[in-house]
Amino acid sequence: MAKKDYRYLERVNSPADLKELAVEELPVYCAELRDYIVECCAVNPGHLSSSLGAVEIAVALHYVFDFPNDRVVWDVGHQAYAHKIICGRRDDFARQRTLGGIAGFPRIEEGDSFGAGHSSVSISAACGMAEASALMGDGRKVVAVIGDGAMTGGLAFEGLNNAGASKADLLVILNDNRQSIDTNVGALRQHLLRITSSRKYNNMKRKVWGGLNFAPRLRSILSHTTHTIKRYLLRQSNLFESMDFRYFGPTNGHDVVSLVRTLRSLREIEGPKLLHAMTLKGKGYAPAEQGDPAVWHAPGKFNPETGEREPSKEGPAKYQTVFGRALLELAEVDERVVGVTPAMATGSSMNILQAAMPHRCFDVGIAEGHAVTFSAGLARGGMIPFCAIYSSFMQRAYDNVIHDVALQNIHTVFCIDRAGLVGEDGATHHGEFDIAYMRPIPNLRIAAPRNEQELRDMMFTAYRGEGPFVIRYPRGGAVGVEEGPMKELPIGKAEVLREGEDVALLTLGHTALDGARAAARAAERGVSVCHIDLRWAKPLDEEMLRMVGERFSRIVTVEDGVVSGGVGSAVADWMNDNGFHPTIVRLGIGDLFVEHGTVRELKALCGFDEEAILEALCHK
Repeated sequence: MAKKDYRYLERVNSPADLKELAVEELPVYCAELRDYIVECCAVNPGHLSSSLGAVEIAVALHYVFDFPNDRVVWDVGHQAYAHKIICGRRDDFARQRTLGGIAGFPRIEEGDSFGAGHSSVSISAACGMAEASALMGDGRKVVAVIGDGAMTGGLAFEGLNNAGASKADLLVILNDNRQSIDTNVGALRQHLLRITSSRKYNNMKRKVWGGLNFAPRLRSILSHTTHTIKRYLLRQSNLFESMDFRYFGPTNGHDVVSLVRTLRSLREIEGPKLLHAMTLKGKGYAPAEQGDPAVWHAPGKFNPETGEREPSKEGPAKYQTVFGRALLELAEVDERVVGVTPAMATGSSMNILQAAMPHRCFDVGIAEGHAVTFSAGLARGGMIPFCAIYSSFMQRAYDNVIHDVALQNIHTVFCIDRAGLVGEDGATHHGEFDIAYMRPIPNLRIAAPRNEQELRDMMFTAYRGEGPFVIRYPRGGAVGVEEGPMKELPIGKAEVLREGEDVALLTLGHTALDGARAAARAAERGVSVCHIDLRWAKPLDEEMLRMVGERFSRIVTVEDGVVSGGVGSAVADWMNDNGFHPTIVRLGIGDLFVEHGTVRELKALCGFDEEAILEALCHK
């Protein structure tokens, strides 16, 4: 796709500029937005398909409403690229998700109404804004844009329930493309399908509602009868109207002129209302429209003319792939082994089990808390569940881990994917807190592999064990260690990787790689390093720690997580409690939310890359 001479794109630097266009010009502007998003994402990867599918929704919203005085909350933010470009970030968009550039998700610091990197938050946040507007009397209109995948999250239903009961003046736009990153699952998907496929209801509503444009008062009166009509024609209660939302749709989410007309009408209707817009993920770019949704969600670099994706560099298998293969191996030898994922089958590589044994792989939708408690129920029923959840998403299930698993000491294995810094997705997706928030919970065993074989061994150890286990591992490529048969590891035992006399280096998980290189370089400077792979954040190897306390006056700990409350803190606590008082330098993530950039850049920024470790080892 050669760089185009845009007719409208460069004239629109704000929502006010957009309103200068005639409504008939909006379809061309939408096409230009799509071309620009593809042009930028081809060389600077991002979340492509979702934003292509929401272009007309973004344009119509900004054309009708008065943002930023009015408020729009985008859920999850994957669909907000057009919004960012309209709101004055067109030139910055070419550097989105790079160090120092704009974020890939909405951020208040960039002028957005609400930040959203985790799904299902929009309705709750928008409901709060609507109630605040009512209390302030400022007349602001509030809109939440939520995808059908995000609508499966429990928080979305809590927001709907509250907004309907409180009669909040709120518009929810359900962006229904019937595609999440992985295939949508559950009863809600079937409910939406029934609504959108009822020809009788939709034909009648289109004819009657369109024919009453000349009589707005009559439209208002007749709208109160729609619930009864829908029950008859759909043979069921409309879910949204049962929550006291006035339901409108479904409508074509790619007809921007019609959307503008509809939104103008809805803007004048008070109270909670929902517009059901049917869209196509990847709209306007054939490779994304017709390709694998999981691939084109975030395709990496690609040729914009042909859609040919840049081949992945040759290298070791990803930790996620190692996990998926090991899980299938365990499932093949024990029928009790099952997998659970909250809508991340492809990202976590649980799709390997899903393809081979679909009846033993449970995708529960975007519902992390349910995934945890569901896993506990599976375990109580005699199964051995491996529940794979991204670290930053596991935060949403913290109570479930404590109350439903740990308190009852149920044998459940949590595989914490994307632990530590994840790179370009930034603060909403970094898995920096899991060690600190899991470590205080009784009954948990917390392990972190330094390579692919250790991941396999830790999974086997957890499979053979009792009670709950947590295994955390990073995003992306492993080390390149040849994978062999799985073996059971002693729980809570560390491993000495290098003998030394001057300083003890204690690393956890994959930080052992940078640690090993730094230790070798320290030896060249005359510093003898004893390098220990802790392996377990809980329980700690107390015998090993006693040896370290007795032999070394200086200790350096390294972890890909927050320092406060992390494994370094655990080591310092143990030393103090047992009468040892060495100088301890803890390397990891400080008291900050880390921005977006490459993992290499961010480790240097946070001060626990190879160079930082070397300086800590050699500092006297």
